[in-house]
Amino acid sequence: MKIAVGTDHAGIRLKEDIIAVIEGMGHQVADVGCGCTDSVDYPDYALPVCELVTKGEADRGILICGTGIGMSIAANKVPGIRCALVHDVFSAMATREHNDSNVLAMGERVIGPGLAQEIVKAWVGTEFSGGERHVGRVNKIKAIEERYLHN
Repeated sequence: MKIAVGTDHAGIRLKEDIIAVIEGMGHQVADVGCGCTDSVDYPDYALPVCELVTKGEADRGILICGTGIGMSIAANKVPGIRCALVHDVFSAMATREHNDSNVLAMGERVIGPGLAQEIVKAWVGTEFSGGERHVGRVNKIKAIEERYLHN
């Protein structure tokens, strides 16, 4: 699997830990930045991650900012993205199993590196259940997206 990773300045410290976890699981990483602690704008890093996912150049994406909120809002504006803001392991697994999330957002100021690593392991290692009710719900999300794309 190839996973795109993007952070703003407030998520930079977790990025290397997260990349190491992903690679340790045997997956590839596309690092879209940022690479500095100077103030940058989170949409500038959310968009390239989401574009890699929607174009099929990455299977999933991970976004990190101070709270994860800004990244998740920006990511969910991109058609085809189902970004989940997660700060615990249970939700990481549930959003993959039930919602087929393709982008994970986390907040470096909310969680530490140990928990972030466990969340990434759970999220990357969990597959969509494909259960009928979950497929139906994801399809309803897609229908809402289509409705507002064409109106």
